[in-house]
Amino acid sequence: MTSTSSEARPAVRAASLGTLVVLAWSGEAPDGTDMPYLLAYSLGDTEGGPEATAAAVHQMLADNGLPVGGNPVDGTARPSLPVTLLVEAGQAVVNMPQFVAQADAPPEWLAAVARRGYAYLVFTTRAWPEAAPGRPVEAAALADFAGAEETLTAAAHVILPARSLRG
Repeated sequence: MTSTSSEARPAVRAASLGTLVVLAWSGEAPDGTDMPYLLAYSLGDTEGGPEATAAAVHQMLADNGLPVGGNPVDGTARPSLPVTLLVEAGQAVVNMPQFVAQADAPPEWLAAVARRGYAYLVFTTRAWPEAAPGRPVEAAALADFAGAEETLTAAAHVILPARSLRG
């Protein structure tokens, strides 16, 4: 049996996170080339609603060393980062403790991640219930949500190295 200190926080229960979703898209970066972006968010579909999922996602990110609202974490310089990106067979798979999500990656995203070797992950605590899996997301709606100040300031930003099964 292992004992823990009374200051240790319990792990976030997966159910408190709600349905977590990842979307892959590319857009122009300041250097004029395409940047492969990943947006991760909850649908806010738990008993406590969006406020409860925001708190749970915030806790999960903090527990994994991903500060919300801070500077981007450069995963290319932190090989021990507990979040990884696997790109394989047209899919982007984000993996971290308590969270694994797979997203269809458009061809332009795949080309951008192949060029750069990484993707820019925005993992927001802000719920987006309208963008449920299986429902099409219009480009304008994605731009509005992903580019909103309230989405960006409520997010952990991570430069996430891309890996593949082939090495």
